[in-house]
Amino acid sequence: MKHTATRDLYCYWDTLRGARAAPERADIDPGAIRRVLGDTFVVEVDEARSFPYRLAGTRMCALLGHELRGCSLLDIWKGQERADIERLLSAVCEDSAAVVVGVDAVSNQRHKLELELLLLPLRHRGRTHSRILGSLTPGEHPYWVGVCPLVEFKIRSIRVIPQASREAIAETPLPRMLPDGMRRVGHLTVVDGGRD
Repeated sequence: MKHTATRDLYCYWDTLRGARAAPERADIDPGAIRRVLGDTFVVEVDEARSFPYRLAGTRMCALLGHELRGCSLLDIWKGQERADIERLLSAVCEDSAAVVVGVDAVSNQRHKLELELLLLPLRHRGRTHSRILGSLTPGEHPYWVGVCPLVEFKIRSIRVIPQASREAIAETPLPRMLPDGMRRVGHLTVVDGGRD
């Protein structure tokens, strides 16, 4: 996993699952993953296996140029790439495997961007094969994102992490303690003081 956001989400999911094959959807706390929430999505494993988005982060919607809720995760893939993604989604559902996909993308103005797609199994109300948690993160954040949507996607690499694997991907950094007179408010650090 190349991107910090991908590693952060994987480590959070891995911590939540514990000894289980996958954590429950209700276990996910958006506040705990607020740094990567914009890149994160949840898709439903429906009977037709169209994998519609239930939730999609704002940065991800900006990359693709529209609101994704209700759209299929498969819509952006064409030809062999679509068949490969369908097989990977099945592996996530049926084998409770985690999958990391390196993706080369091109915008409608022919800008190129490297992405990392993470797919993780989720249980929903006790049912397995029900939801997939994932993220789509760019290696960089160029000026044109949000203006020129990505329209072409090619798979560069695939890595399947089997359910039995407990390999350490990265250590999730512990929050640093702030000195006296300082506190966190959202993503800001507030220094007490000022006017008397």
